[in-house]
Amino acid sequence: MNTWGTIFRLTSFGESHGTAVGGIIDGCPSNIFIDADFIQSELDRRRPGQSDLTTSRKESDRVEFLSGIYEGKATGTPIAFMVRNNDQHSSDYNDLKDVFRPSHADYTYYMKYGHRDHRGGGRSSARETLSRVVAGAIAKTILQEQGIHITAYTSQIGSIRLEKPYAELDFSSIEKTPVRCPDLETAERMIELVREVQSAGDSIGGVITCVCKGVPAGLGNPVFGKLNAALANAMMSINAAKGFDYGMGFEGVHGRGAEVNDLFYRTESGTIGFRSNHSGGIQGGITNGEDIYFRVAFKPVATLLQSQPAIDKEGRETVTKITGRHDPCVLPRAVPVVEAMAAMTILDELLKDHSMQNPFSPY
Repeated sequence: MNTWGTIFRLTSFGESHGTAVGGIIDGCPSNIFIDADFIQSELDRRRPGQSDLTTSRKESDRVEFLSGIYEGKATGTPIAFMVRNNDQHSSDYNDLKDVFRPSHADYTYYMKYGHRDHRGGGRSSARETLSRVVAGAIAKTILQEQGIHITAYTSQIGSIRLEKPYAELDFSSIEKTPVRCPDLETAERMIELVREVQSAGDSIGGVITCVCKGVPAGLGNPVFGKLNAALANAMMSINAAKGFDYGMGFEGVHGRGAEVNDLFYRTESGTIGFRSNHSGGIQGGITNGEDIYFRVAFKPVATLLQSQPAIDKEGRETVTKITGRHDPCVLPRAVPVVEAMAAMTILDELLKDHSMQNPFSPY
């Protein structure tokens, strides 16, 4: 599947070393201001070559809009866009044409299709995610008008874990370090670890935490339409994602019900509040008005700059040593992708709830 969403839908296209990567957004409400500068700034957060901790591939990642926008606003028709590839080194992959890299999608793509684009991973490359960032930036713009704000950050790399809860963090510090960790002391330890791994030609994984503020109560549906399930689906579609939990998540197995239940209370204004948020803002698959927070685990990147046993498409054992330009840790560049997918998911759910009308129309 190359299409995501029910009402706000993104169809993405392109390969890492093809002419361009892009997408078509359908279902974007009309009369929405499309902030091209903001969209570009989001792409800049995802683009390669932004620090010495990422791949050295140099791409400007300038987005070109082809349709669906007039006088700076969405017309309600499909928004088509693309980002051209300008810095491919396809020759770096010549030795991989008939070889399957360990833990990569080479083997599974070949078994499914009988043919594959080996250059840079083709369609399985993380370069595909830039289409999500464009669509997510538009979704974030719409949500911000509704008072909904989404922020993600690196909370763990390898064994180095940020122990502070998100409520104690200064989110304005996220962009101050190349690993996008808001705690500067922890960030420095993460940077040192990534550089150590990078110098060994190896890779390392970690965890991204995302916080969604201002989401109203009542969003999502029971049973098979749960918002937590929709978020899990969105996050697990991201390259290298290996795990998802929300609220207390797996840590909740250590507690008892009396310890982790979110107790009600009546606020001074007479509304209902919660004394804690172990539920992560979602109960029974439906939002309760508290902050939604979740975590996404990312594996170490499969492509290593060191020799590894491999196999070719004839089933012969071989050894491969990959050259080229690769991220030793996917976390820093995955932060805006997680935000984008969260924004698209929440906007899609809002539009489902308002499917009989356009809540963003001036009429």
